[in-house]
Amino acid sequence: MTDDKKRLVIFFIITAIFMVFWQVWYVNPQLEARKKWEEEQKLQSESEGLTLDKVLSGKAAKDNGSVAVNVEETAQAVINQKAQDLAPAKRIQIQSPTVKGSFSLRGLRFDDAVLPEFRQALDKSSPAEVLLSPIGKKESYFLELGWLAADETKVPNAQSLWQSDKEVLKPGGNITLTWNNGAGLLFKRVMTLDEHYLFTVVDSVENTGNSSANLIPYGRINRARSDAQAMYISHEGPLTVLDEVLEEVTYGDLKDDGKHEFIKGHGWLGMADKYWLTAILPSPEDAITVKSIYSESKHENRYQIDYTGDWQEVAPGTSTQVTRHVFVGAKKVKLLDEYGENLGVPLFDRAVDYGWLYFLTKPMFAVLSMFYHLIGNFGLAILSLTVVVKLLLFPLASKGYRSMARMRTIMPEMTQIKERYKDDRVKLNQEMMDLYKRHKVNPAAGCLPVFLQLPVFFALYKVLYVSIEMRHAPFYGWIHDLSAPDPTDIFNLFGLLPYDVVSWLPVIGAWPIIYAVTMYIQQALNPPPSDPSQALVMKLLPLLFLFLFASFPAGLVIYWVWNNILSIIQQYIINRSINKTSEKKLSTS
Repeated sequence: MTDDKKRLVIFFIITAIFMVFWQVWYVNPQLEARKKWEEEQKLQSESEGLTLDKVLSGKAAKDNGSVAVNVEETAQAVINQKAQDLAPAKRIQIQSPTVKGSFSLRGLRFDDAVLPEFRQALDKSSPAEVLLSPIGKKESYFLELGWLAADETKVPNAQSLWQSDKEVLKPGGNITLTWNNGAGLLFKRVMTLDEHYLFTVVDSVENTGNSSANLIPYGRINRARSDAQAMYISHEGPLTVLDEVLEEVTYGDLKDDGKHEFIKGHGWLGMADKYWLTAILPSPEDAITVKSIYSESKHENRYQIDYTGDWQEVAPGTSTQVTRHVFVGAKKVKLLDEYGENLGVPLFDRAVDYGWLYFLTKPMFAVLSMFYHLIGNFGLAILSLTVVVKLLLFPLASKGYRSMARMRTIMPEMTQIKERYKDDRVKLNQEMMDLYKRHKVNPAAGCLPVFLQLPVFFALYKVLYVSIEMRHAPFYGWIHDLSAPDPTDIFNLFGLLPYDVVSWLPVIGAWPIIYAVTMYIQQALNPPPSDPSQALVMKLLPLLFLFLFASFPAGLVIYWVWNNILSIIQQYIINRSINKTSEKKLSTS
């Protein structure tokens, strides 16, 4: 073995060892940390409660009996009032098939929401996904709408106790809430909920006093979040669209910078998770100024994105009104498209992070959805999509495979030329080029179909990773979630042996192994590279891709297995046709 070959073998051995250690010491711990954080986020602490520790102190005078009684009565009245102001207020229930929760009459925050359609795990008995949690709970997360005043005008805040005409908000119904500042301003809120995740909030202020009030509408989304692994594949954190320009800020960047200012414009703002979204949608006609900030409170990392509108003067005897929408739910693409179109909200579908291949990723998801509705299984839809991609690339792929098949037929001539001109590199290259021209062979043509499929690969990866529709979508056999890696493992014979695999071993499932096998078969149908070093690289590729694909979503691996099988069939037919043609030429010559 030459020194070059030895170095190449050593290189691939080191690469394989690196891949294993990368999986064991980096990927697996990161996934464990992520899983632990998600589990902690779901934990709910005891219900929020406010207590009055001490309001007044001192003794009442006893000298004058009647005065003493009046002082004690006054003190008790103050205590009672304070206790009423600080005691937990009644909560209005939200009852919908898609959103369940409540909000308190004190402050009217959106701070309690679960999504009963979605479970935290594959087990149908697992708890529903928790989206919003009130202050006092672990990882609290709330949304708030209100008014700010230019002066000392009293406006409702987090401690203001509102009055309500109903106790339950249901889809199609409405609820009216009122609060009087005691100085001539009556604040009113009318809320409705559609059959999905959209709340319509109409806030009005009526001035029955003697002086004008200058008010500005605002909204904010605030959450406590533990430090967690950054999600490079999908954006998580504040985002906004202003004048049809999407801007995203990660939690890590916001924590480092402390504050992020956005330009003033027309649009919307929100806080995004991988599958979930909490968003405020002001009226498209209203210009808004948006900013996001980070703060640390009681050893919690708190992140906020907020907006303010334009100042509004409310003269005596007049009123003002502002309409906003609140989205609290799952990022379903079709639903986001409908809301964006019906409400005039620009780029609302961009809440789903389809990345810079958006122009390819979203159409691919549309095709997958079409096949799903026809077939009823996303796994079969992926197989159907693979056939479509193969048909679109068939002319180019066929040309490449034919070129590779012709390469096989001229291998003997290539070997002779290499032997003849092994000491003359220039002459060797010249003769090889002449050989390619005579037989109309392009050595690089076989790589073209692979390069053309790379954008499809990345786009499908995005679709499988960020689309809520793919979450917990089953296939057949042991694949119960196409968006997650193959759960089986070769080290316990794919579950046949009754023990769990030790954590430091990489998880290598059945589908990644099937992929590596199909890749090896496909390589065997192609002529080996003329250079021995390149030939060795090609032989090691299935092993390297085995470790790489082990952590990919099962749906993506199934796509590539099926793609390889179709390519093998196509390549086998072309090779057979070329071989028959060559044999016929030899027999007639």
